[in-house]
Amino acid sequence: MEFRLLGPVSAYAGDEAVPLGGAKPKALLAALLLEHGRVVAATRLVDVLWADDPPDTARALVQTYVSTLRRTFAKHGAGDLITTAAPGYMIRIEPEALDVEVFTRLLAQGRAAAAAGDQPAAAELLRSADALWQGPALSGLDATELTVQASRLDELRAAAVEERIAAEIAAGQWGDLVSELTVLVGHRPTNERLRGQLMTVLYRLGRQAEALACYREGRDVLIGELGVEPGPELNALHHAILRGETEQLAVAAQSAELAGPGTVHPVPAQLPPVPADFTGRAAEIEALAQGLLPANGSPAVQVIAGPGGTGKSTLATAVAHRLAEHFPDGQLYAELRGMSDAPVEPGDVLSRFLRALGVEQAQLPEGLDERADLYRSLLAQRRMLLVLDDAASEQQVRPLLPGRAGNAVVITSRDRLAGLSGTTLTDLRVLEPEEALLLLRRLAGNERVDEDLDAARRIVEYCGNLPLALRIVSARLAGRRALPLKPLADRLADESRRLNHLSAGDVGVRSSIELSYRALDPDCRTTLRRLGWFGVPDFSPWVVSWLVETSPAEAEELVEQLVDAQLVEFVGVDRMGGLRYRLHDLIRLYARECAALEEPAQDLADAVGRALRGWLALIHRTAVDSPPAEIRWRRPFSPHDVSEELTALVIADPWDWFEAEQSALASGVERALALGLYDLVCEFASARNASAFMGANRFAARTRVIEAALTAARRAGKPRDEAVILTELGQLRYDQDHYTEARRQFRAALSLFRELNDLPGQAAALAGLGIACREPGRFAEGVHFLDQAAALLHDARDDIGIGYCRRIAGSVRLELGDYDGALDDLTESLAAYRRAGSRLGEGHTLRTLGLYHRARDEWADAERRCAESAEIFHDLGDELMEAYAVRALAKSRMRQGHHGEALPRLEWALSVSHTMGDRWGQGATLRVLGQLHLGEHRLDLAEACFDAAHDIWQSMDVPVWQARLDLDRSRLLAARGDTAGAQTARSRALGVFHDHGAREIRELDGDH
Repeated sequence: MEFRLLGPVSAYAGDEAVPLGGAKPKALLAALLLEHGRVVAATRLVDVLWADDPPDTARALVQTYVSTLRRTFAKHGAGDLITTAAPGYMIRIEPEALDVEVFTRLLAQGRAAAAAGDQPAAAELLRSADALWQGPALSGLDATELTVQASRLDELRAAAVEERIAAEIAAGQWGDLVSELTVLVGHRPTNERLRGQLMTVLYRLGRQAEALACYREGRDVLIGELGVEPGPELNALHHAILRGETEQLAVAAQSAELAGPGTVHPVPAQLPPVPADFTGRAAEIEALAQGLLPANGSPAVQVIAGPGGTGKSTLATAVAHRLAEHFPDGQLYAELRGMSDAPVEPGDVLSRFLRALGVEQAQLPEGLDERADLYRSLLAQRRMLLVLDDAASEQQVRPLLPGRAGNAVVITSRDRLAGLSGTTLTDLRVLEPEEALLLLRRLAGNERVDEDLDAARRIVEYCGNLPLALRIVSARLAGRRALPLKPLADRLADESRRLNHLSAGDVGVRSSIELSYRALDPDCRTTLRRLGWFGVPDFSPWVVSWLVETSPAEAEELVEQLVDAQLVEFVGVDRMGGLRYRLHDLIRLYARECAALEEPAQDLADAVGRALRGWLALIHRTAVDSPPAEIRWRRPFSPHDVSEELTALVIADPWDWFEAEQSALASGVERALALGLYDLVCEFASARNASAFMGANRFAARTRVIEAALTAARRAGKPRDEAVILTELGQLRYDQDHYTEARRQFRAALSLFRELNDLPGQAAALAGLGIACREPGRFAEGVHFLDQAAALLHDARDDIGIGYCRRIAGSVRLELGDYDGALDDLTESLAAYRRAGSRLGEGHTLRTLGLYHRARDEWADAERRCAESAEIFHDLGDELMEAYAVRALAKSRMRQGHHGEALPRLEWALSVSHTMGDRWGQGATLRVLGQLHLGEHRLDLAEACFDAAHDIWQSMDVPVWQARLDLDRSRLLAARGDTAGAQTARSRALGVFHDHGAREIRELDGDH
């Protein structure tokens, strides 16, 4: 298939136009095509389609448009073009299938031919590029964010037309240009280049009077509309025509240099070369180029800011070379040495620039202001491009800026130079991973990379995608031709020596970072050192306040100073509205080195300890204000002062707090383990009991914390801590649906607790064994363990523990069909949770009570209890358990024949379980959806749901639930008239129920 954006948005399969629908699906397709090969976030597509006021159903409509496009393309044999890829969608096409790509390629080839002096070839290539256009770019769409892209493409076309005409003029192809240029000048009367081209063609055709009249008309338009005289290029052309200097006409048309009488000054061309291996940065180059092209108004000033080693100077030079032809009066370049101990004085730069502009040394003014005045006066009649590299400050740069439109400036700096008005900032980050790998290929050679691609990717990762680091690595490789990549990758893997390997000659990553570090004030240095020592992947100002013992407001100010110094990167805003930051890996290693050299080890350990105790204090406060639903560990806790403001934020929404903090917290615990802070690490063993740690399936962070704590307990020789953590590991394995492994960990914990004669610990391990027996259908065994645990907890008067054990025991007795025993357990559980003030526990028990009433066909009570449960979970922000309660409520409504009400609730519950990675919840919800579709005689949908639930549950040890699916399948088969198949499935299910003592064996006609 072929796609066209240079005109109306359209698609073709051969010569057949493919219907795309209305403006919105076309806009969506255009947005994907403009980013083909890259993922476009769903939120970005929503912004494209509804710029101002997206409807509540926007995400769903995006999905619908994507599905419609897929079906349309599939009819033409291309159904796999658009793929779903988090966090949105991506289209994969060959570049030649998109007219924008073909146009860009032809334009680049045409420009290359022109630069090589082959003007006929350049004209032909640019003519072919223009022939691809069928009207204004992206026409036929509503006003959307794509309007900017369309304008960019239209401007690119206009530039291509001007360059094609220039090539035709240079090749002597004048005959057909007068009419075309007359139309173009009529549409764009202030475009001096087009007017100059028309004047040139008219003169070459012997129409000198018309050429001069064209100039006068242009001058009148410029003065009347813009209040400016024609620029030096048009004036030079006018003078050449007046004098009849045919041999000077081409020179006048290409240069705005107006030297004084008898004086010839070369056009400045001071740009340094661009490295031949320059790679990537296509988006940045395009944006910078568009921002720097000559325009009316103020001079274009672009600032490229970023950390050391990201390639700011190379990018600026590459952009400047690309645009050089648009600035015929030349290019000026100055290395300002902003990060050195002696930045260049602006007066010295002006002196050099003025000499390049033709001012003799003896005529140079003495003062800075006078030099700046003369400099701006000379630039006022010129069109020049300036590159000011490595600026130290706004004060250094201001005198070097031109004052008139037509000139452009590119500034590079580690500082964002926010005090410069009228500038556009490009915040340069490290390369994307694939761009970094491509740079390594160009530097080290394709063959060397292909021999060990895994090692190459590791090298890129260890270099943090930093261009400077990759160039240093490649320099080391160049001196060792026989050295494979793997040994170097292995050396870089050692963080303690990585910066040593990232240096070559007088160039090194360490020295590059050091320039920025030494420019910091003492407090900022301390902050950076301790952040590096702590080593978390991202952080909030609160964590910084604990590390450096200051207020959160002062900590945020310190971090922002580090951001300004390009040593810390702002990541974004978390779900609580807090700011989050991170360190680049190589800056982290440098900061860690400085910490080890400049601070006492105890001070650093104390800083890490304060950060972890800050987290623990918040976790414990959350547990106090929102008691958990599971057994709590009785462990002494050393209090830590935490801001009341932060505490209030966390208590208001612990789920969002932990969502933002979990990765940093896990890394912090691992760092504390590496530093030998074993007691502190072990304190995190009880962290699960804070409500902030429960709800969503945050398996990765929990695994890291538990494994670090288990190692700490064993190294410290603390058997009780080890037993506690083994219990936590058992709970984690249970939550991951690994029931056999969960029971193994609970038994190991129980043995240790018995050796220690720790009765509360035994109760926790027994309760864990009980719940890990429930899903596998080991009901009698589960009740045995849970009753033992409850007896121990009654003796300890632990209401939370009693509530937990009785709730689980009640749910197991419900599975056995012991309704009286289940009700007794659940009633006691609810009372215990309410005594303890645990709304979370109350929500769990209310849901199980809803299941009890549903099993007894007590519909009003079932709905009431499930609704109360869902409301509690909603208030607590526990979306996963809310989905469980909603599913239970929907099933009660469905049992009463209210299928229409149940369906959207079940679909929402399924979506939540999928988002949270809760496979058990997905299986359970799919089964209920299958029952609903079966009840409505939608047999194919019912079968699809049952099959999906089976695929999930077959990997788990859940025989009773699989048997219940078989019972559902038997009803499905019976509905299809397959009596024999239905009987086989039913018999298989009843056999499992009998083996496990499930309630279905006594309720053969039940549908539970």
